[in-house]
Parts: sequence; structure tokens; C-alpha cells
Amino acid sequence: MIETPLSAAAAETGPPITGLIGSAAAMEEVYQLTRQVARSNASVLLLGETGTGKELIAKAIHHLSPRASGPFIRVNCGALHENLLESELFGHVRGAFTGAVADKPGRFELADGGTLFLDEVTEMPLHCQTKLLRALEERKIRRVGGTRYVGVDVRLVAATNRVPEQAVAEGALREDLFYRLDHLRIAVPPLRRRGSDVVELARHFLDQAGHSAKRHIEGFEEGVLSVFRAYDWPGNVRELKNVVERMVILGEGPVLGTQTIPEEIRNAAECNSEDASGAAPRDAFPSLKEVERRHIMDALAHAEGNKTQAARMLGIDRSTLYARLRQYGIETGH
Repeated sequence: MIETPLSAAAAETGPPITGLIGSAAAMEEVYQLTRQVARSNASVLLLGETGTGKELIAKAIHHLSPRASGPFIRVNCGALHENLLESELFGHVRGAFTGAVADKPGRFELADGGTLFLDEVTEMPLHCQTKLLRALEERKIRRVGGTRYVGVDVRLVAATNRVPEQAVAEGALREDLFYRLDHLRIAVPPLRRRGSDVVELARHFLDQAGHSAKRHIEGFEEGVLSVFRAYDWPGNVRELKNVVERMVILGEGPVLGTQTIPEEIRNAAECNSEDASGAAPRDAFPSLKEVERRHIMDALAHAEGNKTQAARMLGIDRSTLYARLRQYGIETGH
């Protein structure tokens, strides 16, 4: 929840957001929220599927903030072994463990005066979550093996491709840390919900890939763009970028044709086109989240608001139900 949002007009007249491509309505909302939260010093939680560009949003928040002149430091919490993550975040002193031959500052110290971006934060081990929460609340850290506390001035932006309330219910994310991270929230939409942005992004990546390969490429055949529009892009923007780069490497001539598109993507796009030919648009159906919300509401109504009984009817435990109620903003009297 945004504490003191700017007006829509103020957000729209803000500075351009460099590095972000696309003009779909879903992304315009993201741009507006990005400008709004950038002016705050509060923690931000970015939600979205893998490959949607959450790190780009994090960088945009940093560059639009008063901390823009400070460092932007990234940590992928899912890529580091749990024994190394604590040292990476908080640093260590010489002799703290085997191989610690010198004092080393952690990412918190390196991000002092700037922004620390924690990607895949729900993959962080619980003991590190405890120390992270303490660092955020006290604004100081202690290196592994050290005895001295060091003050740090860091703005935290975290990201996850999971539903955070579900991660809390499953015990993967501390509830108190979740509330500390979820001060401001931005949901980054998947590429399949961004309409014409697919074509705009494809052309942008084509220019980049052509320049990198030192090739003059004029564009795509129209058939290529039709395939791109029909495909669901489960890997989102990252997958599109990789596909375009591959097409530039394998393609010949100034215009790239459909033969350069990976066969599995052509086949999937063709299936999607056939399925859509006699069917209602996908947007005509409620989302899975909306279906789940209605299902929970029906169970609560049938149980006359008794959450224990409703959870039993839904086949989930009470803590999971509470997480869903918070996620969907459902209020009951019991």
C-alpha cells in the first residue's frame, strides 16, 4: 500500500523512465507507481513472474530517487549457498571462517547511501531472514565473526516470483519480514498481458542484437510478428530477448523470416491461434486469482464466517486461509 501517492497527473509528468520499453496500459500503471514510490525511502516489494523485468523496475526506482547518486547493489538470494549469503550480505572479518583471509565489507555496507536490491528474497534461508529483519529495523549490521556494529543507510527493494502470502503460509518467508518488505508493492505484469508491447520489445531487442553482431538488419517479416503475438511467452521479456538474439545469429539477409524462429515456439503459437479461432478472448474469463477469491468467499458464506470450518471445506489449514484472506483483502467478522 502506498502511503502518500502522487496524483495521476503528477506521476504522468515525471521524468522519463530510461531502460523501460512498452506502452501497454498495464505497464503505464507500473510506470506511475514507480515514479510515486521512488520519492519515498520505504521498502518496496516487486512481484512478478520470472523474466518480467523486476530488476529494471528496481533500477528505475533507484535512478528516480534522491539516492540516484549512490550505489545500486544487487544480490540474488536464490543463487548463493546459504553459508555464503550471510557473508555476502553483512561481510566478514579476517579469520571468521576458513578462507576469510581479510576483512570484507558486505552488500549492505557497499549499498550505504544507495539502494540494495534483493532478488528472489523468498529463497533466503530463515536464519538470514532474521538478521535481515534486524538490520532493517536497527539500520546497522555486524560482520560475520565481528563484534562491532556498523551503521548503514540503505533503501531496500526486494523481488520475488512467488506469491509472498503463500510463502509465509508455507514457512518459507518470515511473516514479520514480509510485513517489513511489503510497505510499498508493485506487481509487474507478464508479457502475455502486455499486448502490442511484444512487437515494440522485439524491435528494440533486434536493434540491440544487430548492433552487437555488427549486422544491418531492417526488421522482421510480418509473419514473425504474428507468431510473436500468438505465443504466450512463459519466460516473458527475457525469453523474447533470447529468441530475437538467436534469430539474428542464425538468420541471413536484412529481413528475418519465420524460419529463424525456434520450431517449438512456432508450434505453440499455431496451437494458440487455432484454440482462439472459435473461442472467447482469454480476457473474457476471470483470472485464477479471481476464481480462487470467489471460491473462498463462497466457503465463508456457507460456513457463516467461521474460518476454521471454511478452511476445512476448502481442504487447507487455517494459516493458509488467513494468508489468502490478507492477499485478497477479504474481511470477515470471525
